Amino acid sequence: MANILVIGSGGREHALCWRLKHSPSVSQVFCSPGNGGIGEDATCVTLRSTQDIIRFCKEKDISLVVIGPEQPLVEGLSDELEAQGIPVFGPGKYAAQLEGSKGFMKALCAKYAIPTAGYGYFTALSEAKAFLKDKTYPLVVKADGLAAGKGVIIAATQKEAEDALSGMFAGLFGESGKAVVIEEFLQGEEVSYFALSDGKTAIEFGFAQDHKRVFDGDKGPNTGGMGAYSPAPVMTPPLRETVMQTIIMPTIAAMRKEGHPFKGVLFAGLMLTEDGPMLLEYNVRFGDPETQVLMARFDADLYQALLACSKGGLDKVKICFRNDPAVCVVMAAKGYPGAYEKGTVIRGVEAANAINNVKVFHAGTEQQGGKLLATGGRVLGVTAIGATVAEAQSKAYQAVDEIDWPEGFCRRDIAWRAA
Repeated sequence: MANILVIGSGGREHALCWRLKHSPSVSQVFCSPGNGGIGEDATCVTLRSTQDIIRFCKEKDISLVVIGPEQPLVEGLSDELEAQGIPVFGPGKYAAQLEGSKGFMKALCAKYAIPTAGYGYFTALSEAKAFLKDKTYPLVVKADGLAAGKGVIIAATQKEAEDALSGMFAGLFGESGKAVVIEEFLQGEEVSYFALSDGKTAIEFGFAQDHKRVFDGDKGPNTGGMGAYSPAPVMTPPLRETVMQTIIMPTIAAMRKEGHPFKGVLFAGLMLTEDGPMLLEYNVRFGDPETQVLMARFDADLYQALLACSKGGLDKVKICFRNDPAVCVVMAAKGYPGAYEKGTVIRGVEAANAINNVKVFHAGTEQQGGKLLATGGRVLGVTAIGATVAEAQSKAYQAVDEIDWPEGFCRRDIAWRAA
């Protein structure tokens, strides 16, 4: 029986811990640092450094480390663990550049003819501004590095694009904006598509649609995600095959050819255009809140699937999802994605969890003095499964209404496209 260590503290990590706990071959799940709800499904531990993680893995005979967030992947945690003989789910530092550098990803797409928007890559403000002349608007301006999902600005005019560039090069996103990508704006419907890879084989691992805008009707500023649903009806079997053959498999082959096989989950942000699916961006970890709905529907041994990404043999692993749709509604602190109050008390989560086929995943929470406190912007992921999208949606909002948190809010239209 296996002991697992999950790295991270968000709703994504809670969902992974919860599903791993149900793997028949798993004995114990640990999570570092965890949050106020992960303790229901895993043992939370505080590991402050890579050396702490390595020591803990050896002490507890950890069979697999699952790295949730992008930052430690981009910094090379996978390489350091593998060098110590510790199996890890998540790509090495070089391969993690697929998310860590927009320029790296776009250059790989250009080199291997992977369909994506036309672009320019710049390390100087003057050159970037010169590129804007005679362009068709809107254009998309992106910070090259990690910016917590906030480094993308859609510019409707040349003036807006110039202002976005000036802000980025002036340090709006810190080191992440030292280089920028400017790309053409793609029109269509966005989908989150997931594939697992062991460096040779790639297999589909579900798809979802999320809601990035903060308010109902897709209004207001972008967020890390206010809710999601899976499966996305727009992803027909022929479209899924096209994505695998034109985007995912060529990327896996390209990384192998570059001498850095990709092992882990490849999360493709896609735009479904009139000309077919186009790659908007890659993430090299599971999405949030997409993971919550994927884990609710996943119906096989997650540990064996993730372990095969690390050790090989993914083609022999069973991947199975329930047909029933899942909907996740994110409850956030009022004011998010701007300034918000921390330390407010949340009640009623137990009543929400008591509803059949509902699971509340915690993100920005902590337990203090017997109370559950909100400590982040996105705080809870209220997730439900139903026979139809409408039923899952109804159950999720029934559960939301059981939660007593006056300082919180949520969108009331999650999954409107499918429902």
